[in-house]
Amino acid sequence: MTDADQVRNSVVEEALGKLDLDTKARLLAGQDMWSLPAVPEIGLQSLVMSDGPIGVRGVRWTADDPSIALPSPTALAAAWDPALARRAGRLLAQEARRKGVHVLLAPTVNLHRSPLGGRHFECYSEDPYLTGAVGAGYVNGVQDGGVGTTVKHFVGNDAETERFTADSVIAPRPLRELYLAPFEAIVANAHPWGIMTAYNQVNGTTMTEHRYLVNEVLRGEWGFDGFNVSDWMAARSTTGDIEGGLDVAMPGPQTVYGPALAEAVRAGEVPESAVDEAVRNVLRLAARVGILEGAPAVVAEAPAPVDGQALARELAARGFVLVRNEDGALPLAAAGRTVALIGAAARDARVLGGGSATVFPERIVSPLDGLTAALPDGALTYSIGADPSDELAPADKGFELRAVCRDASGAVLGEGSLPTGQVQWIGNDLPAGATYETMASIEVTGAFLPRESGEHAFGTRGLGAFTLAVGGRTLWEGVQEMGNEADPFEAFFGAPSERARIDLTEGEPVEVSLTFHVPDMTALPLKAIMFSLLHLGPRRDAEELIAEAVAAARAADTAVVVVATTDRVESEGFDRKDLDLPGRQDDLVRAVAAANPNTVVVVNAGSPVELPWREDVAAVLLTWFPGQEGGAALADVLLGHAEPGGRLPTTWPARFADAPVTEVVPTEGRLEYREGLFIGYRAYEARSITPAFPFGHGLGYTDWAYESLEVTATTARVRVTNTGTRPGREVVQVYLAPVADPVERPASWLAGFAGVEAGPGESVEAEIALPARAFEIWDEEARGWQRIGGTYEVRASHSHGDTRLTATLDLG
Repeated sequence: MTDADQVRNSVVEEALGKLDLDTKARLLAGQDMWSLPAVPEIGLQSLVMSDGPIGVRGVRWTADDPSIALPSPTALAAAWDPALARRAGRLLAQEARRKGVHVLLAPTVNLHRSPLGGRHFECYSEDPYLTGAVGAGYVNGVQDGGVGTTVKHFVGNDAETERFTADSVIAPRPLRELYLAPFEAIVANAHPWGIMTAYNQVNGTTMTEHRYLVNEVLRGEWGFDGFNVSDWMAARSTTGDIEGGLDVAMPGPQTVYGPALAEAVRAGEVPESAVDEAVRNVLRLAARVGILEGAPAVVAEAPAPVDGQALARELAARGFVLVRNEDGALPLAAAGRTVALIGAAARDARVLGGGSATVFPERIVSPLDGLTAALPDGALTYSIGADPSDELAPADKGFELRAVCRDASGAVLGEGSLPTGQVQWIGNDLPAGATYETMASIEVTGAFLPRESGEHAFGTRGLGAFTLAVGGRTLWEGVQEMGNEADPFEAFFGAPSERARIDLTEGEPVEVSLTFHVPDMTALPLKAIMFSLLHLGPRRDAEELIAEAVAAARAADTAVVVVATTDRVESEGFDRKDLDLPGRQDDLVRAVAAANPNTVVVVNAGSPVELPWREDVAAVLLTWFPGQEGGAALADVLLGHAEPGGRLPTTWPARFADAPVTEVVPTEGRLEYREGLFIGYRAYEARSITPAFPFGHGLGYTDWAYESLEVTATTARVRVTNTGTRPGREVVQVYLAPVADPVERPASWLAGFAGVEAGPGESVEAEIALPARAFEIWDEEARGWQRIGGTYEVRASHSHGDTRLTATLDLG
């Protein structure tokens, strides 16, 4: 413990001693959606939290305070670079400080148990070691900037269906070796200041009340000394939560803590010492972030400023995974190149996933924007080819919208800009001046500049009473009732409803308006407003669009087709049903590839999708959800100004039927992890199934020769040589494969990795630590870790499916 730690602890104890029971109980309950109450008498400021895996939302969901939008966590993990994740964390800390945020509700380190998991894109990897390494880098970076993190969702929150109540039934070995492992590694290597406990149960006990996993494992075995906050609305029992180690129940002001907790103490149901311990954890966090008077902040001066746009662009390119590149199709030739850019997602890029991770960036660079800026005039053509969705979507391109809040008399209470027609206000997200008590209506209003002539459809999504007008004419008035949605996010992101169609002319602006009539929310414990103005442009014949794309591809040197998922495929609140690309995108790729053998496909998806045409095209580049600078990074990579630096953090199956784990829907409330230890590449290897692209796979723009491998029980040294013609980066991966294994284990698993860089002809040595845990299993009978001796084959690999060198290690 440092001198500063001792000072902080002394201040915490002194402050704690000055608090009465009611104040202590109040301090453990959110005072609103995002913050804890200030206690001026002890010099405690209000502690502010914010959503933020890829950007810092702040306390209001508004475009008037834009946020840097980094690539999705799958993209960050694809870089296989904890140091890069640390730089991303430092940028987010900078953003948090700018917005007055003390704690970031991130990172999400649940595993990619199944590719159907709805928040797959918000998690890092199918492998616990890689997840822990990247997560530790991220946490270290955020906390370098003096901002706290909450590593989430602890634990077993690996699917979205029935996520508030599902019981994740996980045997002790996979629970320890897979699902708890990233959390344990991050506690050990990054010392996070917070953990967020999940909605779900694990083995019959709700996680916010899980005394064993929180008090005995997290705090006792691992030594975690941060604060434990509930996922929003996850806390359900005053006595169960405080005895289960939950420090803070969010959001407020109505929670199971506060007055209810004080009353439980007075009634003898809860010892006041349990309340004191929770308050101590909260005060320690406040001291660390510098909002408890007399306690020195862990970070007195913020790190050097980070250029957010530049880092977002670098992160995107570093996370792009080139999974196929026949005959050096990429990078594109420097001279005489013409490019046919094809795909709706090339023009209207999806740069981030849906749900609570959503932020509003100041700008978005689409693939069309990026390539237009990078290529000479006349070298680029664009055609839609196929739209991934024929459903209405939140009004976006061509719309300039504001939200105007009025009282019952029609007087304006407050207003704010909307980058899309989507209103998602929870708690205090409302524009300044507006309150739930005084609002009678919210009007999404502004102008629309059509990009095409023809019949445009308008609609709504959300529950309640609406009035829709276009061009000053009311087109629809009505009420949308609640359906059978079990999850609030599912209700919000559910099926859109078309309300009217109207003929509009390209380039001729028209006024649009959607008025939402605010219901009485007095009795609701959590106040929120969620609705959307939706739009769908004129629908053209799909075959005609594909034919246009084929003609453009035939006339160009290279065809670049961008395919994508939509927010109806990947988002928080629901799980996926299959791995198909939506719409006619597969047909589009096949048709373009038949017309131009030099076809490059860019896959704009946060999670695996089926690519049935993958062997029919010249190159396939996975860009995930690439963040606000994705289009600029894409131009950098396609034109060879940057190398695609990514390696797969999760296995991509050849077809959905090959995915080893597809059960994400609970049966009678129970989601049984019957696969045990066998998820991801472990399962593919056990079943002798060859995936489309293996875990760890990724191609750069140079070649590498693996020259030598030396191993000890603690270290692997791998020498590699860049045998190509340009500088590059290689991720050297080390796997362990037991020989004549005396216990049941996967055939092989990742033990360590390192990134190395070298110029043409240069050699470099990677020194990779082999952690003791890589040779251990969780002994269920002894309830402890057991080292397994014997003989191991140590594999130095380019990917899990591409072993380059092996060595034998005898542990005895």
